[in-house]
Amino acid sequence: MENIISENNEGINKAFPIVNKEKTATPIRYDIADYKGVIRAIGDLQNDINSVTGIKPQLLTNDALKGYEIVIGTLGNSKLIDNLAQSGKLSTKDLKGKWESFVITTMDNPKKSGAKLLVIAGSDKRGTIYGIYELSRQLGVSPWYWWGDVPAKKRTTAYVLSGRYASGEPKVKYRGIFINDEAPCFSGWAKEKFGGANSKVYSHMFELLLRLRANYLWPAMWGNAFNEDDPESPRIADEYGIVMGTSHHEPMMRAQKEWGNHRKEYGNGEWNYKTNKAGLQKFWEDGLERNKNYENIVTMGMRGDGDLPMQDLGSAEANFRELERIIKDQRDIIKKVTQKTINQTPQIWALYSEVLEYFDQGMKVPDDMTILLCDDNWGNVRRLPELGAKKHPGGYGIYYHVDLHGAPRAYQWLNMTQIPHMWEQLQLTYSYGVDKIWLLNVGDLKPNEYPMDFFLTMAWNPTSFNENNLQEYARKFCEEQFGIAQATEAAEIISTYCKFNSRVTAEMMNHKTYNLESGEFLQVKDAYLALEAKALRQFMALPENYKDSYKQFILHPVRAMANLYDMYYAVAMNEKLTAEKDIKANYWADYMDACFKRDADYSYDYNHNISDGKWNHLMDQTHIGYKSWDEPRGGNIKPTVKRITTEEAKKGGYVFDEKNRVVVMEAEHYFEIKNTPKTNWTVIPDLGRTLSGIALMPYTETTKGAEIQYKMNLQSKKESIKLRVFFDCTLPFKKGGHNVTASFNGANEVSWNINDELTWANNYSKMYPAGAARMIETTVNLELPKSSDGEYTLSIKPLDPGIVIYKIIVDTDGFEQTHLKMDESPYQRK
Repeated sequence: MENIISENNEGINKAFPIVNKEKTATPIRYDIADYKGVIRAIGDLQNDINSVTGIKPQLLTNDALKGYEIVIGTLGNSKLIDNLAQSGKLSTKDLKGKWESFVITTMDNPKKSGAKLLVIAGSDKRGTIYGIYELSRQLGVSPWYWWGDVPAKKRTTAYVLSGRYASGEPKVKYRGIFINDEAPCFSGWAKEKFGGANSKVYSHMFELLLRLRANYLWPAMWGNAFNEDDPESPRIADEYGIVMGTSHHEPMMRAQKEWGNHRKEYGNGEWNYKTNKAGLQKFWEDGLERNKNYENIVTMGMRGDGDLPMQDLGSAEANFRELERIIKDQRDIIKKVTQKTINQTPQIWALYSEVLEYFDQGMKVPDDMTILLCDDNWGNVRRLPELGAKKHPGGYGIYYHVDLHGAPRAYQWLNMTQIPHMWEQLQLTYSYGVDKIWLLNVGDLKPNEYPMDFFLTMAWNPTSFNENNLQEYARKFCEEQFGIAQATEAAEIISTYCKFNSRVTAEMMNHKTYNLESGEFLQVKDAYLALEAKALRQFMALPENYKDSYKQFILHPVRAMANLYDMYYAVAMNEKLTAEKDIKANYWADYMDACFKRDADYSYDYNHNISDGKWNHLMDQTHIGYKSWDEPRGGNIKPTVKRITTEEAKKGGYVFDEKNRVVVMEAEHYFEIKNTPKTNWTVIPDLGRTLSGIALMPYTETTKGAEIQYKMNLQSKKESIKLRVFFDCTLPFKKGGHNVTASFNGANEVSWNINDELTWANNYSKMYPAGAARMIETTVNLELPKSSDGEYTLSIKPLDPGIVIYKIIVDTDGFEQTHLKMDESPYQRK
């Protein structure tokens, strides 16, 4: 909805004051006969106005309109609203007969001349509640104020612009989430903070759903039974206005846990319709009887116990014919319990996993039952209605995932979903007529807040999104959570981390995921570390009251995943250098240890320090050390690394391969060296622009007899080749400067001077520029003798002391002028 809030009441049509310049809050009036859920939400609005302005409005409950007032109610359940409608003051064209719709409008108070009313009217219970929360949201209270600790945006005054604002009906009728795979995180958190997954924690969830204009929930089911664990949960859900259901393998409003608790009470205790039909029917009837007075969508059909396929009856047709019989019997139970015609009880049949095969094989679905289509658990829709075919009367829904505990590997730790991909699949889904139910598996809910917000926002009006406004959605989301000044940068960060995470899930990633030799792994690792730095920089600049929410939505997922990239890169480098007997393997082993510890520290910080430990256990999910689809038992498993001793360490032996018509070699990656009795080739770590430098030391001794060799495989058939050698910016501290020679395979040596022109006579043209560049770049042409196998040895000899080599490039017309002088070419060690 367009922005309707103003900071002042100026203009031709003066805006309506919620809190005026005299610090007076306009009272809120409602009918005590309205729905309890509406009255409860009005209390939330009262608190929201107080949290934004510091002024708490009075609540009025009779129908005597006296002056400036906010009037809230449901058409048909509020005398206040009905009277305004009957008098012609309130048009009902956007309300009467509509589903979950609301109007926010200003009008003259018919009982008090010169006074105005702000009316929030709903077509039904949820319509009114959505209107209430729309005003809260526009005042500056995020739907994530509790679940994300987002502070209310303070303002001293608040006015609603004059006019009429209508929500319209939602394009998708039922919109909701599934709390799933909730151990150890959600379950551990709920037990510590609320004593379990009970009505206390669900009340917060119901409110969040309503603030996001959702209406439907599949509750947590791993060892949880929504209706039995706390009988207040279903009652409060109905009072709030949340439609309850059960998961795709928990039919007839019964939880899997309930069967585990009570199976001995029902027949022979077997979850098998062939051998325990009467027992299962009684189990289902009891569950439906318990919930019949609440608003439910009943899951139909039957799968195997524990989310497994149903028992195979020998043929595809036998299997789905049995399922047809089960559904027919379930529908008879529904009619018996509710005493209503069957189409008055919403039902779904979920085509999850193997069940889709029954549908494709021709299983008949009752006309009034909704067919719940599913994705592949990874956000790719498996089946859609045929274009041009007769539409199923009961409509279609979609069950979608941003969390999975299943094959080929679970992803449950952080958000791994990219919003553009979600949009692309959901717009496809909606365009094929899937508009009855949209349900999202959100795992523990946190830390999947962002894709959940997008999913439910899009579910209200799928056509409001297109390929051009997805980044604008990200910006608006971040503006709501962190303020307008931070929104653009935060949106770039959150969009980028979603893109990075969608490349490979944390649980699937290891040290082999990216190509180390090509430089790909370094590139993606450094990009993630750069994103972390950007997020940390923004975090440090935020006002203190935004830091908890920013850490939850952005900083923690970015830093945690960046660290994982850093860790696996260290493992890859350790493996590579261990194979080469390079002593630097030990550095990367230690680095991996530090990253592994940092991962635990980040989880501890999230659990214990954000909002004073409010979210403890929500970062308990194992995410390192997967060997199969399921997480390893006992927590994260540290990757294996190796360390080598000084005695084992090998020097030299590098053999390079030409790639893209060039061979680029770091100077310390030689094949062989020849020292003199009084000098040694010495690597100077970190010197220069890239890896290091290498020099013959000490500089006070003669260089005669010293040599450094580089071995490579060349494809070139030329008779001569261009050699580029990059040196440290050594000035000609000895008269005449410094000289080197080079040759291939012992052919004619070429000698050249590297610095004789770096003198005062050329101070501005050559000396100063070379000093500022901290590098001397030289180029010579060398004879390239014929080689039967294409293997060449480049020999470089320093003729003077004090020469430091950085990098060598053998150029067969592939050289690119870059500041770092190109990435190193692939090599092996012999």
